[in-house]
Amino acid sequence: IMELTLPGARFPLEMARDPDAGSNSLLTYQLTSNPSFSLILDENPGGKKEPQLVLEKALDREKQSSFELVLTAVDGGDPARSGTVQVHINVTDANDNPPVFSKKIYEARVAENLPAGSLVLRVVATDADSGSNGRVSYSFGNVPDAVRLLFTVDSDSGEVSTAGPLDFEEKMEEKMKFYEIEVEITDINDNAPSFREAEIDLKISEMTTPGSRVPLPDAHDPDSGRNSLQSYELSGDEHFSLAVQAGPGGDQRPELVLAKALDREEAAFHELVLRASDGGDPGRTGTARIRVTVLDANDNAPVFSQAEYTVRVPEDVPVGSVLVTVTATDADEGLYGHVRYS
Repeated sequence: IMELTLPGARFPLEMARDPDAGSNSLLTYQLTSNPSFSLILDENPGGKKEPQLVLEKALDREKQSSFELVLTAVDGGDPARSGTVQVHINVTDANDNPPVFSKKIYEARVAENLPAGSLVLRVVATDADSGSNGRVSYSFGNVPDAVRLLFTVDSDSGEVSTAGPLDFEEKMEEKMKFYEIEVEITDINDNAPSFREAEIDLKISEMTTPGSRVPLPDAHDPDSGRNSLQSYELSGDEHFSLAVQAGPGGDQRPELVLAKALDREEAAFHELVLRASDGGDPGRTGTARIRVTVLDANDNAPVFSQAEYTVRVPEDVPVGSVLVTVTATDADEGLYGHVRYS
């Protein structure tokens, strides 16, 4: 789970299985007590309870990078029996910490005859984030062109070196014997937007009204400014379109919009591709595949194999004799497709 995930986010957990029947197979779930997480039970279309992990408090990877929980499934037997599974949660890093220099001011004394390429001093900055989010790059800030002719800074090491000859007497004419150099840390577009899950599974009833919206997972890009996430794009099926809403922090939240009524009997699945792009030059893109499963609704009537059945029967036929078998089918599935005669 990314540390910038908002409280209230849900994460499906694996359902337990019990080969017993009746009340002996009715399952309830319990989760280790933890202030950051809770458990809810969501009833799926088949009537079974599906456990979902709910984020209750904002995460901070720099304070706690992982959690160990235990999910317990208990049946309804007497005595009850239970099974457990370990839930290991890794908190993935977000670029939520700025780099910090080890000093506010660095001072160095150098001789005017110092050869070009000589080391003057080394500035050091650290970032509490991990991986590429903690990578630090150095550059000069708002400095005169004359300073850029005399000094260079290595973007990776932070080493400030001479680029040309220094002249003490020339500086004395300016009534100063020092140069003030501003070094800053700039971001480069070294990260592509990425989704927590490359495959997204959604379930939507075929009776859902066009215009309905379903929230989609948002992408994450640790870069900043124009190099950060800028836009989303959806492709793959005319039944769906994309809407983007602004989140509480100004971030973009993608939503799947049903543009055209669904029909499970016509298409039980729809495959889509969600793209997230940044504004860098060159730009970078991340993708996630969306598989929409269309849930069945009882929207089809049973149909007999014949509109009329004609049977000739002798008058002395014994009671209980089979005269004819009528057959009807229903295009719906499961209980909705079960046919009874009367």
